[in-house]
Amino acid sequence: MPESKGRAKPAYTPPRAASKPVKPNPRWFVPVMLGLMLIGLVWVVTYYISGVKEYPLPQIGRWNLGAGFAFMMAGFLMTTRWR
Repeated sequence: MPESKGRAKPAYTPPRAASKPVKPNPRWFVPVMLGLMLIGLVWVVTYYISGVKEYPLPQIGRWNLGAGFAFMMAGFLMTTRWR
């Protein structure tokens, strides 16, 4: 029975690096991220401590909680981009 000839295999060539190198964050990124989280925390704590007076913004009432949590969430979302 005849034998089949094997194919010549080409030399290994590594794949190209398709992705761009990861750049570090600007210097202002971490202070802004931490600042947003702290502002949100202080906002919510101030609302709870003030009680009936409803500081920091009396005209928005319970939405002060939403504003405080929005600041905190913005800071936490920035942590996903931190390198």
